[in-house]
Amino acid sequence: MNPDIVNLESNLNGEGLRIGVVMARFNLPVCEGLRDACLDELLALGVEPTDITFVTVPGALEIPLALQAMAQNEDDSYDALVALGAVIRGETYHFELVSNEAGAALTRVGLDFDIPVANGVLTCDTDEQAEARMAEKGRDCARCAVEMANLQKAFYD
Repeated sequence: MNPDIVNLESNLNGEGLRIGVVMARFNLPVCEGLRDACLDELLALGVEPTDITFVTVPGALEIPLALQAMAQNEDDSYDALVALGAVIRGETYHFELVSNEAGAALTRVGLDFDIPVANGVLTCDTDEQAEARMAEKGRDCARCAVEMANLQKAFYD
């Protein structure tokens, strides 16, 4: 790469960052796997336990509202937010509705409030697929939240 090009390197240092995490309780065993992996990774990246706020909501469609409340709370500002949930296909169209609406709403929260939102809402055909993906997806969301929070700070500082 040309040395004159400004290159903002990936920064996975979580020190000093405040992270909000919202987890759905529907499909709880998978969501707990996502949660454990995400929180462990946030701590491993240097985010202090006291700088993490963890909230649960009934299901994936409720996650965006909780994230929105966190994003607009001026008294307790966050550098990034994480959404954790699991939508597993059933026999009806409900899977598509929940998957599409939750995903769009998560994106909207991030854009409307200018805050990184890591989307850890798994959308899988089977329980087995969700269980196979939960640990890595939880860790990915933690890394995404930290990296994007640092990138945003680099743009605005």
